[in-house]
Amino acid sequence: MDKPFSQACINNRAPIADVLERVFADKRDILEIGSGTGQHAVWFASKMPHLCWQTSDQVQNHSGICQWLDECSLPNLLAPIPLNVLKDAWPNRYYDGIYSANTAHIMPWEAVVAMFSGVGERLLSNGVFCLYGPMKYMGELSAQSNVQFDRMLKQQSPHQGIREFHDINRLALKAGLVLLEDLAMPANNRFLVWQKA
Repeated sequence: MDKPFSQACINNRAPIADVLERVFADKRDILEIGSGTGQHAVWFASKMPHLCWQTSDQVQNHSGICQWLDECSLPNLLAPIPLNVLKDAWPNRYYDGIYSANTAHIMPWEAVVAMFSGVGERLLSNGVFCLYGPMKYMGELSAQSNVQFDRMLKQQSPHQGIREFHDINRLALKAGLVLLEDLAMPANNRFLVWQKA
C-alpha cells in the first residue's frame, strides 16, 4: 500500500521547521494535533531530536501515519493516538509544546473551540501552542489564492473555511494563552505562536 503523500507538506516543512526550531528550542514533549499524512512529524522529529513528538489524528488516518513512522524508525517519534477533538478524550498528560497545521479551516468551528479548550488544559505553564495555516484579518483575505481556497473549502463542506484571526485569538485568550508571534509564511499562510500564561 502506498504511503499517503502531501506536496504541501514538502513545500512548507522547511519554513515551519525554522520557526519550530526556535520556539521549541527549550521544549521536550510535543503533541501534534492532526498529524495528517505523518510527513511533518517525521521531518520535525528528525530535525529536532531533543523533542519527543507525539502524533495524533482521527483513527482512520493512523495507518498512513504509521507507514511514515515505520519507515523512518525515529526513537523520538511516537505512534499516533486517537484524537478527534470533539469526541475523544485528550491524553492524560501534559506537554510543553503543542503544534497543529492546516486544521482550523478544515474542522467545524465547534471543533476549533474544543481544540483551544483542550490545548489550554493540556499545555504546561510557559508552554507554547503553534498553529499554522491561512487566516482572515478583519474579515478580509489579502491574497486572491486564499479567496479561491476559502470558496473551495465552503463548496466542499459548509462548516469549512478560513478563520478570522481575531476569533481564533479570542479562543486562545479564553484558554489562558497569550499571543507571542504572528508570522507571515510562504503561500499566504500564517504561523501563530501563543504561550500559556
